[in-house]
Amino acid sequence: MTVRVVLADDQTVVRAGFRALLDLTDDLVVVAEAADGTQAVAAVRLTRPDVVLMDIRMPGVDGIEATRRIAADRTLDAVRVVMLTTYQVDAYVFEALRHGAAGFLLKDIEPDGLRAAIRTVAAGQSLLAPAVTRSVVEEFARLKAPETAGAERLAALTDREREVMALVAAGLSNEEIGRRLIMSPLTAKTHVSRAMTKLGARDRAQLVVLAYETGLVRAGER
Repeated sequence: MTVRVVLADDQTVVRAGFRALLDLTDDLVVVAEAADGTQAVAAVRLTRPDVVLMDIRMPGVDGIEATRRIAADRTLDAVRVVMLTTYQVDAYVFEALRHGAAGFLLKDIEPDGLRAAIRTVAAGQSLLAPAVTRSVVEEFARLKAPETAGAERLAALTDREREVMALVAAGLSNEEIGRRLIMSPLTAKTHVSRAMTKLGARDRAQLVVLAYETGLVRAGER
C-alpha cells in the first residue's frame, strides 16, 4: 500500500529535506506541500492524504488550528496528523494532541524512524510509545486541574473500559493490555474503540489526553 503524505512547514528547506527522504521510499509519496495552516487544510481537503506532517509554528493559521480544522471535518476522519517540533517538551504539542493529532515527531528524527512513524500512523496507530510523548501529556496535565465534569464524562464508560483506558494512557499496546487483563488483543481493541466512541476521541492519542484531563490517571502514575 502506498501512503500518501502532505508536508506542512513554513520553511522551504525543511519541506525539501523531508520530501527528499520520502521520495527515496517506494511506499511513501508526497502529494502536496503547504507553507502555512490555511494551505495545509486546503491541501488535505483536495488530496485526502493518509498522513500530514504538520509543523506546529507557522505564520497566520498555525499547525494547532490547522489540525483542529482537519479533525473537526468528518469527511477527513481517515487523515492522520503528526506534529513536527524541535522541542521534546512543548506546550503546543499537548494542545495539538487535544485537538486531534495522532502524535508528534522531532524534526531531527533519523530517516528510518521517520518512515516507520509515517507507516505506523497510516496503519491507524498513534505515536504514543516513546516515553517523551507521555512526558508531554503528563507535564501539561500536571499544570492544570482535572475537568470538573471529568467524573460525569467517565460515567459513560464501563469499569472495564475505564481500566483499559488507564492502561492506554500508560502507553500499553492492545497486546500488552490483553496480557495484563487476561483477554485477547482483539477484545482489548474492542474496549479501546468503545471508549473512544463514547468519549468522542478521534484516536488513542486523544484517549490518553482525556485520561489525564478527566482525572482517570494522574501525572506520575504508571
